[in-house]
Amino acid sequence: MTAQRWRGKRRVEQNMVPRAEFTSYYGKPILNKPVWASPDIPGYLFLGGLAGGSSLLAAGAQLTGRPVLGRIAKTGAFAGGALSMVALIHDLGRPARFLNMLRVFKVTSPMSVGSWLLAGYVPAAGTAAWSALTGRLPRLGAAATAGAALLGPGVAAYTAALISDTAVPAWHDGYPEMPFLFTGSGAMAAGGLGLLAAVAPAGGPAETAPARNLALLGAAMESAALERMEHRIGMVAEPYSEGRGGRYVKAGKLLAALGAAGAALSGRSRTVAATSGVALLAASAATRWGIFHAGLASADDPKYTVVPQRQRLAERAAAAGTGAVAGAVAGTGAVAGDPGTS
Repeated sequence: MTAQRWRGKRRVEQNMVPRAEFTSYYGKPILNKPVWASPDIPGYLFLGGLAGGSSLLAAGAQLTGRPVLGRIAKTGAFAGGALSMVALIHDLGRPARFLNMLRVFKVTSPMSVGSWLLAGYVPAAGTAAWSALTGRLPRLGAAATAGAALLGPGVAAYTAALISDTAVPAWHDGYPEMPFLFTGSGAMAAGGLGLLAAVAPAGGPAETAPARNLALLGAAMESAALERMEHRIGMVAEPYSEGRGGRYVKAGKLLAALGAAGAALSGRSRTVAATSGVALLAASAATRWGIFHAGLASADDPKYTVVPQRQRLAERAAAAGTGAVAGAVAGTGAVAGDPGTS
């Protein structure tokens, strides 16, 4: 409701009703807040990405004859995958709940697909790591490395589909970019872990070159996907720059920039390589924690659910109205005796 007033020779409108605040009945959120807890779930997201990226790096190290990098990557892949499964089971409460998810395979369920991926990935990664560390059964170890590398991208990316398949606004609205964000973050973490091979006695710039390239590619991929997602989803992206989630995301961006700069110069110094590797690992972890807490914040605030819904309804109504007008115009031309009709 508005009231009209005159200011000089111009008529201005003044709001008589204050702007609406997006609240819900009894001050409760519109959505049920996810029951997932920290550090289990953000750790599960981070470790899965680290494991998947490390398996790809391990396969590359094996093919190019870099045993030091291969041992570190294979060990990191197994440790990341196993700890990721432990974090998931701990959040579920009982190991039996994880085993129950393996009773069926449902391709439309990210959790079902992810459970089967982990069930096949962890034994393969464990066998590859055992063979690399002991030197036994090299052919079996090579086959296990290839199997883990084949499953690695799925392990790194399925958690993105898992959180995007919820009603949490900051997660669901970012579904087109989230797999690229998670995959890039996992590659950055794996590259950072691989850079730690520089401090090994037999390591050096030549040994860590693939890790450096993977780290730079992952950092660029994560940054591009995150920036595009924040720009595209508009106001729903506010929790990624505000509050607890925003602090984690900003820390991740800063650490990624510092780590990438160090990685680019890591060929000159073992200390720089190791320091940049730690920074990249921390950057990937900070991004996952930021995404987790940003999602919780968006579920708590009703405006992130209500405003986008109203915008979509308005857009559909406008599109329907435009279509109706176009149809009316076309119908009018036919009735008036369009030369192309008979």
